[in-house]
Amino acid sequence: MNQLVKTGLVSMVLVGTMVSAVPMSLAANTDPPRTGKISGRSVAAGVLSFLIWPGIGQAVNHNKGDKVATHAVIGLLPPFRFWSGYDALVDRKGGYWNGRI
Repeated sequence: MNQLVKTGLVSMVLVGTMVSAVPMSLAANTDPPRTGKISGRSVAAGVLSFLIWPGIGQAVNHNKGDKVATHAVIGLLPPFRFWSGYDALVDRKGGYWNGRI
């Protein structure tokens, strides 16, 4: 049993190390983010993205479908709801991971 616990802990440390290195390799900055202007539409988009569902704000701001879908899926995690709302508020275009985030 003791050997099993040690093996499990070592495996978790190795997987954690590998996972922490992966996001940087996936975040190929092919389309650098550009902040737009805050307008009435972007304020409404930010509120919708924060309160209703992440991704709605990106659709209101006329972003690409990939970005809308990515925000809608990643927005299931509560901390990303704030980020998605801010992203819609400032009407950010482009971004990391091929312009999706």
